[in-house]
Amino acid sequence: MKTNRAVRTPGGLSVRLDVRALTVVVLLLLAALTASVVLIGTGDFPIPAGDVLRTLVGEGDPGQEFIVTELRLPRVLVGLLVGASLGLGGALFQSVSRNPLGSPDVLGLGQGATAGALTVIVLFSGSAGQVALGALAGGLVTGFAIYALAWKRGVHGYRLVLVGIGVSAIVTAVNGYLLTRSDIVDAARAVVWMTGSLDGRDWDQVWPLLALCAVLVPLVLANSRGLRMMEMGDDVSYALGVRVERVRLLLMMAAVLLTASATAAAGPVGFVALTAPQLARRLTRSPGPNLAASLCMGAALLVTADLASQRAFGAEQLPVGVVTGVLGGVYLLWLLVTERKAGRI
Repeated sequence: MKTNRAVRTPGGLSVRLDVRALTVVVLLLLAALTASVVLIGTGDFPIPAGDVLRTLVGEGDPGQEFIVTELRLPRVLVGLLVGASLGLGGALFQSVSRNPLGSPDVLGLGQGATAGALTVIVLFSGSAGQVALGALAGGLVTGFAIYALAWKRGVHGYRLVLVGIGVSAIVTAVNGYLLTRSDIVDAARAVVWMTGSLDGRDWDQVWPLLALCAVLVPLVLANSRGLRMMEMGDDVSYALGVRVERVRLLLMMAAVLLTASATAAAGPVGFVALTAPQLARRLTRSPGPNLAASLCMGAALLVTADLASQRAFGAEQLPVGVVTGVLGGVYLLWLLVTERKAGRI
């Protein structure tokens, strides 16, 4: 069965369509939306899925309307947007570095955002909004430092990963120092934030994330062809007319913004950026960065993990970062073993 088909538009433009990849994207979207509906109905006041759907289209009773639209829907939307941002950001970093370990978790962007948040919490006792801005600033500064240190007549994947690991170690030490400087109240608040959680998220977190994704996702997808060419090497990309350093810088800036904003909204939710692109690639069996599939996989993973954190442990609800950390750690060990057996590390 052919998975690639050529589709000709009325204007005479021929487009190659990967049927398997498109099917995977649609199924992941359905999985994410289904988990979202179930998650909205989960809580101390359970709501059947049918009533959730009726409430979302404006046909619920006032009580359900308040619970769904004011209490639970913003949390689910933040989960979808954060998961999508991390999945897309991870796919960009792994494609640019041409390394399955080249994700924001390994490169230290999450730790950099954590350092920014801890600085605001420990030194200034800032509000939730100020902590989010601090996390965003910390992620951006860390991303700029990694790019600048990895630059040597261009940025190459192996050097980018090594520099990222070194920066991650330094920033982790800084985070430990900041915790030792804090009093018990600020330390407890910092540890809760560092776990990664969707608790208490409301519309104030939804709109900035939605606006950023509305700008960055089309920008990234518009440059997907150049990114796909760059996976064949810089020389081949130059020969095919791709402005390699310009595209690389643009996409890395987009990846840093996506990762930092997701961390600012939900804390450093671990391993979604690492696992989503790899799982998406294994499902699509398609070469290239698989940006759309990675985005949908990240969203589906995070809302599913949040659903598991609320329902799988009885009355004890875990932060979503704990669930993704456990699952992601197992996946990372498996990935390292497979890469070693294949002789790639």
